[in-house]
Amino acid sequence: MSLRIDHVVTAGIFSLDGEDFEVENNIWLLGDDREVIVFDAAHDHRPILEGIGGRTVKAVICTHGHNDHINAAVELATEANAPIWMHPDDAMLWDVIHPDRRIDAPLSDGQSIAIAGSELSVLHTPGHSPGGCCFHVPDLRTVFSGDTLFNGGPGATGRSFSSRELLVDSITAKLLPLHDETTVHTGHGDDTTIGAERPNIVV
Repeated sequence: MSLRIDHVVTAGIFSLDGEDFEVENNIWLLGDDREVIVFDAAHDHRPILEGIGGRTVKAVICTHGHNDHINAAVELATEANAPIWMHPDDAMLWDVIHPDRRIDAPLSDGQSIAIAGSELSVLHTPGHSPGGCCFHVPDLRTVFSGDTLFNGGPGATGRSFSSRELLVDSITAKLLPLHDETTVHTGHGDDTTIGAERPNIVV
């Protein structure tokens, strides 16, 4: 059974610094017919469960702690009997949304995660948030970027716990070394490639 990527889109509200924004979020499922990892359980766990389709969920992974990327994580993890993993530097963001539920395991830079006979590596890319992470899957020449890198350039900064300079440094150090043809599956909007975004990585 071969490794594949499934895609679910949900919509809801992103809230930060006292402001609310309507957003659509990409949820990415990486696995095969038996097991899967879910990246960013956003807004509504039910369509994500449909995408899982009865497979074993190895983990619900949060690319970062903003509410629109974690607000369905606990419900999904409960329904799927799965652990939640996130980088601990975003714990203060997690605690606002889920004060009574701890994450099950911390992510760390360079960590390797096995899934469906393949491996993905954790790339800690702070800047959009302190604990932001991307996930590189060499076998598929793919990286899941969360809100670190979009089609059009780096993710948003200028809000609490964010830094444009740090984000650009993270992208330069961790993502730009990847092959130009590496597909970037983003947290919002359309896919892109590392090569397409190289000209857009400026402070």
